[in-house]
Amino acid sequence: MPDKINLKNVSIVLHRPRYSENIGAAARAILNMGIQDLIVVAPHNYDQLKALKLATHVAAGIIANLKIYDSLTAALAPFAYVVGTTARLGGQRQRVNTPGTLAERLIPISQRNQIALVFGPEDKGLSNIDLRACHALVNIPTDKFTSINLAQAVMILCYELFQASRPAKQAFAPRLASRHELDGMYAQLQEILVRISYINPENPDYWMNNLRRFFNRYGLRAREVSIIRGICRQINWYGGKCYQDGLQAGPADAKGGGE
Repeated sequence: MPDKINLKNVSIVLHRPRYSENIGAAARAILNMGIQDLIVVAPHNYDQLKALKLATHVAAGIIANLKIYDSLTAALAPFAYVVGTTARLGGQRQRVNTPGTLAERLIPISQRNQIALVFGPEDKGLSNIDLRACHALVNIPTDKFTSINLAQAVMILCYELFQASRPAKQAFAPRLASRHELDGMYAQLQEILVRISYINPENPDYWMNNLRRFFNRYGLRAREVSIIRGICRQINWYGGKCYQDGLQAGPADAKGGGE
């Protein structure tokens, strides 16, 4: 089963946009997100120069190649799956996807089908009649103010599609310490902690179980076990050195002076 969306089969459709600048900004947004096909239906007073200004030179090719239709029916004729965007909910708009959910849903569909993602006019959005041509609806969740600029809405949805087009990253799996390595570490820890009187030598397992539970929460790596054992060795060496230094100093030096 495919694990990513095929963006080559996705087109963005702007239905009756009122501002040429929004067409240009939408062109730039879809290019950012790896989509190449922009369709415009019955634009209001379309001005290519105004569109190009917002598209910038980078997305000028999308503006040059955009398809313009007089009706939504004609624009959607080649598509096997149509998604309508909506800010309004309820009524005939009951089953609505979030952008992330939609992206996941489109992964298998996009493999062999042409998909259209349709955005309505800036002032009204898609009408109920427009939505009859849609197989699914998507809504961008917002806080109290539901109106989103057309180009911003295009960017948000195309971003989710782009994320679904990227291969899943393999989760990093470090080499965890083996049971043998952990047992050696715990034995060394117990010996050191008893020697420095940190745990009761009469019942060391009680205290060691607390340490085991602590370390088990983190899943120690082999290198981390090696570091802990190195610290134990250093404590052991330093304790022994201090003891030997005390013996060599003698009773008089140990008391701080002599004759």
